[in-house]
Amino acid sequence: MLKFKRSESIKKTAAPTSIIYLKGRFLQVVHGRVRDNNRAENKRKKRFDNIITWLYAFFILFVAGLVIHLFFIQVIDLKKYKVRAKKQRASQNFAVRGDIYDRSGIKLATDDVFYNIFARRADYDEDESTPENIANKLSPILDIPKDVLLKKLNSSHQIIAVKKDVDRNTAQKVAKLHLRAISLDKKNTRVYPQGTMAAHILGYYNFDADVANGIEYAAKDKLEHVENTVQYQRTQKGKIIYDFSTDPVATAQNPKGEDVTLTIDAAIQHVCEKELAKMVDEKQALRGTVIVMNPRNGEILAYAVYPTYDPNKYREATPQQIKNWTLTDVFPPGSTFKTITVASAMDLGKINENSTVLDTGKTKIGNWEIKNYDYAVHPYPGNISLEYLFEHSSNVGSINIAKTMTSREFYSVLKKFGFGAKTGIDLPGESSGLLANWTNWDQGIHATMSYGYGTSVTAIQMISAVSALANDGVKVTPHVIKYSPEEEALKIKKEQVISADTAHSVTRLLAKSVNHGKSVIKMDKYNVAAKTGTSRKPKENSSGYTPYTYTSTIGYLPASNPQILVYVMIDSAKVGAIWGNTVAGPVFHEVTTQVARILNLKPDKVAPQEPIKQN
Repeated sequence: MLKFKRSESIKKTAAPTSIIYLKGRFLQVVHGRVRDNNRAENKRKKRFDNIITWLYAFFILFVAGLVIHLFFIQVIDLKKYKVRAKKQRASQNFAVRGDIYDRSGIKLATDDVFYNIFARRADYDEDESTPENIANKLSPILDIPKDVLLKKLNSSHQIIAVKKDVDRNTAQKVAKLHLRAISLDKKNTRVYPQGTMAAHILGYYNFDADVANGIEYAAKDKLEHVENTVQYQRTQKGKIIYDFSTDPVATAQNPKGEDVTLTIDAAIQHVCEKELAKMVDEKQALRGTVIVMNPRNGEILAYAVYPTYDPNKYREATPQQIKNWTLTDVFPPGSTFKTITVASAMDLGKINENSTVLDTGKTKIGNWEIKNYDYAVHPYPGNISLEYLFEHSSNVGSINIAKTMTSREFYSVLKKFGFGAKTGIDLPGESSGLLANWTNWDQGIHATMSYGYGTSVTAIQMISAVSALANDGVKVTPHVIKYSPEEEALKIKKEQVISADTAHSVTRLLAKSVNHGKSVIKMDKYNVAAKTGTSRKPKENSSGYTPYTYTSTIGYLPASNPQILVYVMIDSAKVGAIWGNTVAGPVFHEVTTQVARILNLKPDKVAPQEPIKQN
């Protein structure tokens, strides 16, 4: 039996307890939790003390580490951090691009420095840098009405563009005012002093986006290459820190890249652009090009492309105006390609200079009937000479010459001439043209290839190929940059395409065909080895042809010692008689006449002597 007694030893303030008598022992049960709470409190205090101890230790170690680190920075590594700080303050004047010149030293592209003027609202004050005061002082200098300028200065923007593209003299006048809230930002702008001249050769350059085209892109590394740049230090606000090592003259000058000289002759370029624009306008043509090359070394003396644009205002030009389509777009070369067909067969030993070929006036290849352009006048010429073939531009004669070669043989020579591959000209964007592998040729491709329809070429490919005929059978990489002998050895390739004898034979045949014919390309003082061409213009997005044509003339002179090679091609003439001889021919004649005068070429035609009168 359990007996409960009240313990006298328990204070009244203590929690109620019960005394249990069990097997001779009294057990005291605490109904409250005073003892447990005390125990938990002690544990929390102990844990907090431990955290404080660890934090204290970490803080001591952190301070010690910081002191050691500062010791290394300020004592051990002092020189290292001085150099780093100097680099952070280092600055240099921005470099200007090199100039571009023609072969005679006429400047075609250069850099001009302009300034943008900004106002900083944070630097306005109640003294001289109030918007009202700034407007009063800047209005006459910037030629901006005071009320317009004041409205700008009261803008809510923190940085306010007051005026952009200010010239150097105006910027100096603004700087002399020493207005605290006004700052000047210097920038480069590319300028083309000759306007539209040689626009597609020069290209353009955008300093803000670092975007370029033409020579500006191709020669970018050279134009921007600067040696011995001068560095100095600036404060946080952009002020130059002058010390004993600072050259005050150097800080006021901008480093400049290397200049680039082109092979282009500005006088010849002007002639080509003028004559091309005149004919395009007269014939209401879509576009055209005139390229003048020295076939001996591959230097391009003129490269006119229409439509053109002003590189000073290239942002206003359309993509069609800016694109140098003579490098990117392909077209069937037409009858000018017959010079290549005859040269190929002759070099393979299939024909010679005195060979004749059967010309039936028309022929059938598969389901296609092919006629000569003058079939109505000469329905069956019979056996014709190669001179007659060139003079009358015989399609049937060219097909029969192509038949003397296998597809593999013909293709191999065309590849040597450079068709189906880039010429390597030092301008960006060149395409490879279209020349199907001989294994894909059928009877029709083999036949049409002979008179310039089986392949598609670029304008630069065509003049590059024919240059081998004018240069003893050697094709030289066309280029527009005038290279040093060391650079030329690396960049300019020379390839023997056909034998010199073949080149001379084709040249004589071409010159005779021009002299015996009535073509407008004939000249009084010079023997001209040339060929005209007309080809139908294919549709872009479907098979078949448009109503328009490509008209062209390519040739070189003096035929006895070729010094210039000229290629004229005009696309989609719409007015009058539209043939290579009537559209491209007059441009060719005018250009060659004026170029011969500019270069003072020695005539190779002997004028017939008048009979001596007897007294």
